[in-house]
Amino acid sequence: MDDLDLEWCLVRSAEGDQLAWGRLITRFTPLLWAVARAHRLSDADASDAVQGTWLRLVENLGRIREPDRVGAWLATTCRRECLAALRRGSREQPVEQDRVVDLTGADHRSVDADLLRRERDARLWAVFEGLSDPCRRLLRALLADPAPSYEEVSAGLGMPIGSIGPTRGRCLRHLHTLAVEAGISRDDLTSVSPTELRSSPAAGSTRGRTS
Repeated sequence: MDDLDLEWCLVRSAEGDQLAWGRLITRFTPLLWAVARAHRLSDADASDAVQGTWLRLVENLGRIREPDRVGAWLATTCRRECLAALRRGSREQPVEQDRVVDLTGADHRSVDADLLRRERDARLWAVFEGLSDPCRRLLRALLADPAPSYEEVSAGLGMPIGSIGPTRGRCLRHLHTLAVEAGISRDDLTSVSPTELRSSPAAGSTRGRTS
């Protein structure tokens, strides 16, 4: 979405145009969820932070003077909502219930493949959790889809723009080193999609309200 589209969406949204508002929701909701997950909120608190951010935009639609920076404005606002949630002491980590595999009538080959995949994923997430908290937060934020700008990541994480690229490189190199030490192959390391990483157990659920 280019700057002209953003300006049109903001103006039309202020006038009550639901199509324009929907385009803003579609464009920036993944970024807001990435920011919320980077702050390691519970599912409920992350959803509230995203909802609160959209509410703040509704309240300020007529005051946005730089449409091209609305993504950074939203990221900053979401970060403030997340910090407020943390100050309220609502930082319970979700506990994922173990999935029950129903073997009745199941294809044993598919069950075996599923179990192997889960074992692989558990090893990969253990390696990912070996990264520092700043690295985990940055990599998850960068995996938002559509990809956020460095300005938006900076606003969402409170991180200088100039340090994002070098830090990303260091984090990825460290991740690769940890994977090698854990005996994880390059194929396994590259086989996990960005969607899987964004929804890893430590990141919290990606499901929630988006409008």
